[in-house]
Amino acid sequence: MSGLPSFRAVMLMVIAVLAVTAAAGGIVVIMGDDVVRTAHEPVRRQVSPRQSQPAPRLDKLVPTAEPVKEFGKGGPGITSTPPRVLAIAAGTVPKRTRFALGTLKHVQKVIVVDAGAVKVSGTALNLLAVDPADFRSWTPQPVADQPAVWSALARGELVADAGSMRKFGMILGAMYQVDGGPRLRVAASATLGLTGVDGLVGADLGKALGFAPGVAVLLHGKAGKISEAGVRKLLGKGSQVVVLDAAHRTVKQQQKPQNTVTVGRPGSYLDLYKAAATRCPGLSWTVLAAIGQVESGHGRNNGPSSAGALGPMQFMPATWKHYGVDGDGDGKTDIWSPYDAVPGAANYLCANGAGQGGEKLRKAIWFYNHSWDYVNKVMGIAEAYARTYT
Repeated sequence: MSGLPSFRAVMLMVIAVLAVTAAAGGIVVIMGDDVVRTAHEPVRRQVSPRQSQPAPRLDKLVPTAEPVKEFGKGGPGITSTPPRVLAIAAGTVPKRTRFALGTLKHVQKVIVVDAGAVKVSGTALNLLAVDPADFRSWTPQPVADQPAVWSALARGELVADAGSMRKFGMILGAMYQVDGGPRLRVAASATLGLTGVDGLVGADLGKALGFAPGVAVLLHGKAGKISEAGVRKLLGKGSQVVVLDAAHRTVKQQQKPQNTVTVGRPGSYLDLYKAAATRCPGLSWTVLAAIGQVESGHGRNNGPSSAGALGPMQFMPATWKHYGVDGDGDGKTDIWSPYDAVPGAANYLCANGAGQGGEKLRKAIWFYNHSWDYVNKVMGIAEAYARTYT
């Protein structure tokens, strides 16, 4: 045992190494996989002991925040009268034709709404533009009973069909640029039961998008009894008629999950970062994820820091005042909520040129925390995320 150095000798060697390192330009402090700081870098928060643990997978990590408050009045009193037939006319359906449709045998209700197609990154989406109050009863009961769906339409947001969300790989909470038009936030996903319809928007937004007025007809009545030929005859040449009754679906279709509604928020940090990045075209979600890891370990250490930075993305309150966003449509811009803080970070980075990539991206990250060591750390983690999740 005499060949082993004494405890005192080991400590003297450690102290000597630290002294040399400090003289060479600063002590590097490594805190697990989540945080790297140097003595020259601004210390913005106290690090929790939990951050020394390896970062969990982003697709398994669920953001936490207060529940989204429901807007508007709830479902009691709303009785679903789902459409049995959906038709698209070649032009605006005149009032006399609407009345004639209502007199068809087995037809109990008729509604006519605007319709149109938009392109998002070259992908066509077929949408109906509806008045939330008038159209609510035309959806499956779980959708009709969900106030957040109808509030989203009133705010000018998109309610996407659940099947279309899966088909096109859309993300709840993401912003999508309409070719030649505005950017739309996917505020909810629901099983609408409307064959060929990818989602709903509000009537005012439909007008702004130039949708064709009064061309989509929905009819409710006795299941399996409304005459497809009768509807087609009244609407005239060029009309398209689709029977929506469950009685006309295949057994396989009937076994598919029905009437699902998801509103407001991405279900994991992975989806949250991906959704938030869509607010800044050209910004990779991996950069947001890397900043989220460095700043708080994805919400595991939200501060406040010694400098007063707050929340999962460690915003200074003054900066948040200018760049914070209401990311989940709950009517608040909450610095502590990941659903607001992560898109707020995307907004701040974008304002500093992050979407342009290259040196502009690096400079935008430097604005987030004035340290090139910080920039290098973020870029390194972002690259690791890209290898892991793509």
